[in-house]
Amino acid sequence: MTASVQVFYEGNVQGVGFRWSVRQVAKGFDITGSVRNLPDGRVELQAAGEEEEVRAFLEAILNSELRAHIKKHSETALPNPPAFRGFEIRHD
Repeated sequence: MTASVQVFYEGNVQGVGFRWSVRQVAKGFDITGSVRNLPDGRVELQAAGEEEEVRAFLEAILNSELRAHIKKHSETALPNPPAFRGFEIRHD
């Protein structure tokens, strides 16, 4: 079963290599998606793939060195998976 999620991370998540580190973590998983900074200081992640892979990926982020920067995160299921090839850092 496939899963598609949107996660918002809050805390000290911009200017600390957060997006780059998330992309590095993503290389170990069979997922597609993106990560980007938002103007309000949060980071938005979108990920799609088999549910087990997406869950393991999100867990790996929370268990990485990034956990020190995350004060809060919220997750929402996306009804339509975004069309991505691979996992990318977005600059929009």
